[in-house]
Amino acid sequence: MKRIVIKIGSNIIAGSEEGLDISVINRIAEDISHIASDGSEVAVVSSGAVAAGTKKLGLKTRPTEIRLKQAAAAVGQSYLMWAYERSFSAFGKRVAQVLLTREDFADRKRYINAKNTMMTLLSYGIIPVINENDTVAIDEIRFGDNDSLASLVAISIEADNLFILSDVDGLYADDPRKNQHAELIPYVEAVTPEVEQLAGASGSQVGTGGMYSKVKAAKKAASHGIAVHIINGKKPGLLIAAVKGQHCGTFFKPREDRMSQRKGWIAYSSRAKGSLVLDDGAVEALIEGSKSLLPSGIVSVDGAFEIGDAVYCVTARGRRIAKGLANYASEDLRKIQGKKTGEIEKILGYKYSDEAIHRDNLVII
Repeated sequence: MKRIVIKIGSNIIAGSEEGLDISVINRIAEDISHIASDGSEVAVVSSGAVAAGTKKLGLKTRPTEIRLKQAAAAVGQSYLMWAYERSFSAFGKRVAQVLLTREDFADRKRYINAKNTMMTLLSYGIIPVINENDTVAIDEIRFGDNDSLASLVAISIEADNLFILSDVDGLYADDPRKNQHAELIPYVEAVTPEVEQLAGASGSQVGTGGMYSKVKAAKKAASHGIAVHIINGKKPGLLIAAVKGQHCGTFFKPREDRMSQRKGWIAYSSRAKGSLVLDDGAVEALIEGSKSLLPSGIVSVDGAFEIGDAVYCVTARGRRIAKGLANYASEDLRKIQGKKTGEIEKILGYKYSDEAIHRDNLVII
């Protein structure tokens, strides 16, 4: 059995009349129902609430003001779920609504609870339809786009494959909307800075994420051993063909050394509360030696954080190289930065650990 996450963007299912193209939703629901009937567990991450709500509110353009976005999401989300409920029921499949915020992933307990809920739904043969809870999310706590949400969902439920449905055939060497001769890139060994640069940062008129956000999402998922496929969601039959193994669009090779769930949460879900500037010796020890971070290697401490909060490790030139969970609060780390482990108890009056960040709670990024 395969566990699959399918991300559906607003630009795939948006329609000019009611905000949603019900015929496209019906087609996608039929394809997913066939996939699920073949023995796969399927979770869907779907955008479209704001697009649907924009039409329902009588707005001519997608709202930019937060309160209007939230209102559009509130109106549109129920319509979006009604469309999926009706479409999937026609093929004998049950769906469940799951609304998440960035904080549901940033907090470890909420993260595990959300994971358990989704896993339980899958075990009962129910297809979770997941979206960001736009009615309460503000810009400071948003995922930014549902591509990122889809990758985090795929990581949390330990999916085998992530299919991202786009309005183009995949990743191109140039913008296909501007260059009709742009070459499709069928295979990506690893997402390098050069690949990210190819993706650019263009969005769409309906959704919030462009190819850049999809490539970034693919990078996250692939680091967890998840195969990622960006395919054209507007072409009928392509999703089923891709699931069956036919090469379509752009395929991102998964890493063979799959990152652990815990380190995956630290790297991509936890919210960093500060940063530690390291000297060159500490940088080398982390990257080359896979060592823990000792207070002696810390040059300065930025931000205010408590024990167990996530922090970035950065070089003297400001480049982020790692992320981990701090063993000491920022106030105490400032007192022991640059000091040897034998001096910690004398300075603080206690010693929780020799390490500022233990290697088991540290991820090189």
